[in-house]
Amino acid sequence: MNMQIDHDSPVPLHVQVEELLRQLIDEPEYRSGKYLPPEVDLAKQLGISRNTIRQATNKLEYEGLIVRKKGLGTKVATSVVATKLDSWHSFTQEMNEKGIAFTNFLIEAKWEVAGNKVAKFFNIPEKTMVVKLSRLRGDAAGPFVYFESYFHPRVGLTPDEDFTKPLYELLERKYNTIVTSSCEQIRARKSTALTAKRLKIKTGEPVLLRERFVYDPGNRPVEYNIGFYNAEKFTYTIEIKR
Repeated sequence: MNMQIDHDSPVPLHVQVEELLRQLIDEPEYRSGKYLPPEVDLAKQLGISRNTIRQATNKLEYEGLIVRKKGLGTKVATSVVATKLDSWHSFTQEMNEKGIAFTNFLIEAKWEVAGNKVAKFFNIPEKTMVVKLSRLRGDAAGPFVYFESYFHPRVGLTPDEDFTKPLYELLERKYNTIVTSSCEQIRARKSTALTAKRLKIKTGEPVLLRERFVYDPGNRPVEYNIGFYNAEKFTYTIEIKR
């Protein structure tokens, strides 16, 4: 495979690298388990910074297409199921469109130190302060989903906003931040004691865990969101057309 990028192209370098890597991981040898070339070697070969390579590989990792093995390298993922949707909305918009009345049992926003996963996705130093938004939502029968959202400092969002409003409308109207794409990873797991307490279920009962990685038109990360759904009260439907 010819690994080259166009340094004079208006397409951002990390986007070009991302496309090259998507082609690379489709090669039979990498599908069969061969480790990808080290980031430092790719950076030298393409004449770009290692940080640009890392930005592209982070995107593929969060889509569940590749996995990093400490001390060994990066290879094509074989056991992670990731679903990318063509249309999505904030929870408020989803419920409003379905005509479902919902209740906010908790809305709490505060500054928090970015953990490793959030820092890697945002490509910012660990311990950077970011806004964390926690929401516990449900219906008249009780809560059925708990969300945690983290926002890139570039957006300018503060904990003082009115988060009862649709989130993406708020980002667009007040912060000129338009979100255009979302990568989602969905899996089932047993509820921890804390999650069970929030959702008013028994510890160990099944929950649906959904991670959402949200980007702007420049493919820059905007929001990392993780949601825990009561599996008995929520069905995630995906329609696929041939």
